Amino acid sequence: MTDAAPGTPTRCVADACRYFDSWLAFQRGLARVPGVQAAVLHGDDVVLSTAHGVSALDTGEALTDQHLFRIASHSKTFTPTAIMQLRERERLRLDDIVGEWLPELASSPIAAVTIRELMSHAGGLTRDGRDGDFWQLSRTFPDRASLLGIAADASDVLPRNDRFKYSNIGFSLLGLIIEAASGQPYNAYVTEHIVDRLGLTDTAPEYVEARSGDYAAGHSALSYASQRLAIDHIDTHAMASATGFSSTASDLVRYIAAHFPGDDRLVGDDSKRMMQRVEWAVKGTDTSYGLGFGISEIGERRVLGHGGGYPGHITRTFFDPVDRIAVSVFTNAIDGPAETWATAAFHLIDLAARGTSENDTDGADLTSFTGRFGNLWGVFDVVDLGGRLYQLGPGQPDPTVARSCLEVVDADTLRITEAPGYGSPGELLQYTRAADGSIVSVRGGSGNTSTPIALFRESMERRTRLSLGDSIHT
Repeated sequence: MTDAAPGTPTRCVADACRYFDSWLAFQRGLARVPGVQAAVLHGDDVVLSTAHGVSALDTGEALTDQHLFRIASHSKTFTPTAIMQLRERERLRLDDIVGEWLPELASSPIAAVTIRELMSHAGGLTRDGRDGDFWQLSRTFPDRASLLGIAADASDVLPRNDRFKYSNIGFSLLGLIIEAASGQPYNAYVTEHIVDRLGLTDTAPEYVEARSGDYAAGHSALSYASQRLAIDHIDTHAMASATGFSSTASDLVRYIAAHFPGDDRLVGDDSKRMMQRVEWAVKGTDTSYGLGFGISEIGERRVLGHGGGYPGHITRTFFDPVDRIAVSVFTNAIDGPAETWATAAFHLIDLAARGTSENDTDGADLTSFTGRFGNLWGVFDVVDLGGRLYQLGPGQPDPTVARSCLEVVDADTLRITEAPGYGSPGELLQYTRAADGSIVSVRGGSGNTSTPIALFRESMERRTRLSLGDSIHT
């Protein structure tokens, strides 16, 4: 594996984002997720900020890119950032132990766990304690006293440095250590030294009651019921440093940009290298973990980031610090496939970056062929990515896998040059156009006629049955 070459052309990212937006809208409907919000940052610029669906099923309010989401374990990137700031100011050391900073735990079994071990999930601590039903709103999240009680109650479930052992309790204790080292409440410290420093007006370390109307509602899953229930937002109290943050996708990718090399607004490059290097492999996966960041590969890219699971919200962020690209996808359902969708954005960027078309288009306007089309068997897209035309399936979790490559024959004809599996390489896509040049239909791929998706959907929705001789494209 080699790192993706830095400097993905702006045009390629723009092409990928344009299609990603359309694909995301289709995927949201297919997955029956109430709403999805997403943003893509390239270099210093947010090049996509979008939203589809509804903020709340019970009101039908349209979701916007300004609605707030609970981003849960994304908080675990803010907390180590604060720790590294305090380390740079020599207020603490990563090898300091829990018992030194939290006297209440000085005689507990976890007293010798270090700050570094907490940040890398190597302390062997319980994930959420013996009773984690606050995650199901059965009771409130722990306050400081309750958190310390959980930590003191046989929370050492594995030996230190035995393996990667994810722990919300461990990251919650980091919040208390930040308070002790800084002399400020956790929420006040990260607001002053991270959120306000970056001008993130839609980001906060906890639920903001005064902005309750700006939050997207959370929703339950469809795996155990035929309908979704709205889920109230609640305060995470002493666990804010593990799971309390709220934000928008566009705010979050701008926060992530401060973790690119050379950006010293939050921490120096030495701290960033420490945070972004592998501390532990995550057993049973092909991923690893640093100090607050998960590490994985998408194609040939080494990406970092984090996910978040709050009751009713599932969110995911990936970033490539070499190519300076960040993607955040937020969903307002507990079964929202945010990670799959965020991964797809990078696949599309990589496909667009593969180079310009090898065929001579004779000056053809590639956009005149693009669009979404439907027939009885499904839906396909013709897309211009980086100067090449592809036929993609918007229903696929990775739209780039089963792609067909297309070349221009003439102003109304494309040839399928490459196709997967049982596709139709060598065959033509023949366009029929109206007098104004708009596409009326496309014939090709098994010789089937397809029509623009809006027209095809309208045709199908006014029918109750298909019979021999029906013309479903009229």
